[in-house]
Amino acid sequence: MDEKDTQLRECAERLALTLAQSGMQRTTARVMTALLFTQQQTMTASDLCKELHISSGAVSGAVNQLIPTGMIERVPAPGSRRDHYRFREHAWATLMGNQNALLDSMWNAAAEGLKAAGHDSVVGRRLDEMQDFYGFMQREMAALIDKWREQYEADER
Repeated sequence: MDEKDTQLRECAERLALTLAQSGMQRTTARVMTALLFTQQQTMTASDLCKELHISSGAVSGAVNQLIPTGMIERVPAPGSRRDHYRFREHAWATLMGNQNALLDSMWNAAAEGLKAAGHDSVVGRRLDEMQDFYGFMQREMAALIDKWREQYEADER
């Protein structure tokens, strides 16, 4: 491993630690950051095992958690029978876009509670604030992601 690879690996491990402290499973965070910081186009499960010194089962579990989030993807590799993985292009925008489903669920939960409690109660006032907040976040998040995509594509030239 050359000096640049070592520095990138250290950056990946620091980010993985931050993600783990924020609630992500540690192995999942390490697999995600290994794919983010690798200089390779793709990595196999075997590559990840060697790089991170973890079992194939741990890699499999992490990959199965990360693929549905849109952060990583399984990609074909001509001439290889092994699965190859890479960090997805625009993964951050995809992740934030997926949060809209959570925002919608939270808004709906507040709406259901308001229907039961009414607006003129202690519960109703809390749920009204919750519904207003998540409605605002839903509207703004979608617009913000669209704005970022436009700006990013303009900057790519």
